Amino acid sequence: MVYVIADTHIPKRVSRIPSEFIRKVKGDDVIIHAGDFTELKVYLELERLATLYAVRGNMDCPQIKEVLPSKKIFELSGFKIGLIHGFGTTLDSVQRISEQFREKPDLIIFGHTHSPCNLRKGSTLFFNPGSLSGNIPLTMGSYGILNLEQGNIRGEIVFLR
Repeated sequence: MVYVIADTHIPKRVSRIPSEFIRKVKGDDVIIHAGDFTELKVYLELERLATLYAVRGNMDCPQIKEVLPSKKIFELSGFKIGLIHGFGTTLDSVQRISEQFREKPDLIIFGHTHSPCNLRKGSTLFFNPGSLSGNIPLTMGSYGILNLEQGNIRGEIVFLR
């Protein structure tokens, strides 16, 4: 399973990773985090749970900024994936983030806006899982699940209870 999270903001907005999310993740899963862990211990905890791909966000501590890039491109299940925290508002984020990837990945994952996005633009899927900590503007936390099979990418947004 491939899980996508962003904007955890721990411990500033919530004290820990939601147990509902932790219970789902297995050791052979993949977690993709689009930045704003806030503290290094959150990164280390996620890294112990599963294979972790991550970038830093604008609210991350200096230790996170030392170990993680602001942008990453990697391959997973034969798909080229671009990963960035993001910037701007919900309204202009897809266009502005698209401009950061001349490589034209199959999938661009981003965060920052705390608003879920699952939008296909041309041949690229733009995917924002929202905020796992459930903060502004939504009251409910959310994360994403990616299906990367049979030459097709599908994203699903899951809301925490």
